[in-house]
Amino acid sequence: MIIDNRGLEPPQPMMRTLKTLDKMENGASFSIINDRRPLFLYEELDDRGYQHNTEEQEDGSFKITITKSGE
Repeated sequence: MIIDNRGLEPPQPMMRTLKTLDKMENGASFSIINDRRPLFLYEELDDRGYQHNTEEQEDGSFKITITKSGE
C-alpha cells in the first residue's frame, strides 16, 4: 500500500500516516510519499519501535517505507 501525502500541509501527512499505521497488522509494511522529510514522524516511529527507510525520489519528494514491528 502507498499513501501519497504530497500537497498536504502539516500535520495532515503525519496524522494520515499514524492512522494507517494503527490499522496495520504486526509485521506488515506500507509506504508514504511526502513532499519533505518527515522529521517529526521519524521520532514517533522510533519511539514506537517501528522500522523505516527513506528514499529521495527524482522529483524531490521522499518515499518512506514503514514496517510495523511484531510485538
